[in-house]
Amino acid sequence: MENIRTLIVDDSSVMRKIVERSLRQAGISIAQVFEAGNGAEALGTLQENKVDLILCDINMPVMDGLEFVKQLSSVENAKGVPIVMITTEGSEGHVVQALSAGARGYIRKPFTPDQVKEHVIPVLAGKP
Repeated sequence: MENIRTLIVDDSSVMRKIVERSLRQAGISIAQVFEAGNGAEALGTLQENKVDLILCDINMPVMDGLEFVKQLSSVENAKGVPIVMITTEGSEGHVVQALSAGARGYIRKPFTPDQVKEHVIPVLAGKP
């Protein structure tokens, strides 16, 4: 996986940096990283930029990750872009909702670069 343009959506700037660092440590070649603090910001970012991967938190103010995933279908630049949810949610219900809305995978916080690799590489390769 080389030169991936990634959008990281999380209300914590520290967590966004941790996700980016974990992707790099997992051996994923990142060409460009876009960041958004909530789903509404992410939708705006996607109006102007094409990405290859979206990593998105579920719990955020303004627009949460579930609503963001639901609204992605209205963004031309986001069609077919794989989404991996990143969550502290232990509830299977939230995970099922995210997957039903279009996410292709999820990672539970806290996570390691190996877990990121395990969940993101298959998604980038087009596997469910």
